[in-house]
Amino acid sequence: MRLRNELWLITIYPQTIAYPPTFLHIARMHSPAIQERTSIALILLAGLSLAPPLLSAETPTPETLKAFDSYVNAAEARSNEELATRKNFLWLDVLPEPERERSYRRLKHQQTVIRHSSSCASRDCSNIPGGIIHDWTGITFVPGVTLQQTLTAIQDYDRDVDYYRPTVLRAKLLSREGNAFRVFLRLKETHVVTVVLDTEYEIQYLVIDNAHAASVSHSTRITEIESAGSPQEHATSPTDNHGFLWRLNSYWRFYQADGGVYIQCNAISLTRDVPVALGWLIGPFIEKVPRESLDFTLTATRKALLKKFPNKTDK
Repeated sequence: MRLRNELWLITIYPQTIAYPPTFLHIARMHSPAIQERTSIALILLAGLSLAPPLLSAETPTPETLKAFDSYVNAAEARSNEELATRKNFLWLDVLPEPERERSYRRLKHQQTVIRHSSSCASRDCSNIPGGIIHDWTGITFVPGVTLQQTLTAIQDYDRDVDYYRPTVLRAKLLSREGNAFRVFLRLKETHVVTVVLDTEYEIQYLVIDNAHAASVSHSTRITEIESAGSPQEHATSPTDNHGFLWRLNSYWRFYQADGGVYIQCNAISLTRDVPVALGWLIGPFIEKVPRESLDFTLTATRKALLKKFPNKTDK
């Protein structure tokens, strides 16, 4: 899917890790969030002053990749079945009636609704060898637009720099064959340290009918960039990779109804694991930041669509 999905930050040791995502971007933080993250950063730095450097270069082991592929295969099998039957096309529809109604009301008030994947929680995504799987799903509602308008705008990947700055530094459509796209994105995130990633994705769209569509995005290349923007800029070798982001898959669904389009994004990513010595500090933070990133991605997507296709009834 679009990896717009996404720039997900993950704090590892004193570092923050950038996560692309299904529209890669990071949410602006309100003052309480800034204060909380500042406190966490200070605690991390204090802890690191008493411990040896832990953030060494690392590549995913075959066991790590096998665990991620197994998780993804199961998730995609469930998704394919839902798409084929159009049953539970939006995850909100599996909620009990009162909760479902509240969630739809929130969407109509231009809010996003986000959940941590139940399969991820039940299988403990952090309990894989050498890595952590992150799996979040969110939904937003864009009033006054059609399914076709939504797909046209989202597939205009060269505009991602405009839609998602300053997280997306560069964006380029590499190729298109029908509903299959190859996309390049350079991503940047600063949180204690600055991380720049050059990423490429293969994205496939499926138009199911006049009201339903979906897309799947798989990362094919993720490279860390050192000294980005300077004469010394260079790509790191695989052996120098720090594990900020190893894999990113994004699964988008689009449903035209109620005078607009519901947009659902599920982002599944893989990063290195966190040392036991720092897990009690970093663990809760890792779970919180990807959610906020997905919230920003969906919010930015909604705003971009409303700007491109203003609702005439609001004028």
